[in-house]
Amino acid sequence: MAKLKLGAIEDDKPIKITHELPASVHRDLVAYAQILAQETAHPIGDPAKLIAPMLARFMAADRSFRKARRARQRPIEGEE
Repeated sequence: MAKLKLGAIEDDKPIKITHELPASVHRDLVAYAQILAQETAHPIGDPAKLIAPMLARFMAADRSFRKARRARQRPIEGEE
């Protein structure tokens, strides 16, 4: 079986966001949830719970985003 990039879903305080997905993306999300449930032996009640960890993993893997974020967080010389 393929090793998925997403692991077990952690419980965290959610922030509600409403967004429409294309039907094809929703079908893939449902399929991903089913495969992940088989791999981890933890059923995924709502495939939408995968969206946040997927986005987090995507952003964590984006080197340009991490670099730009670090640059924005550094204090500007002379300002503290």
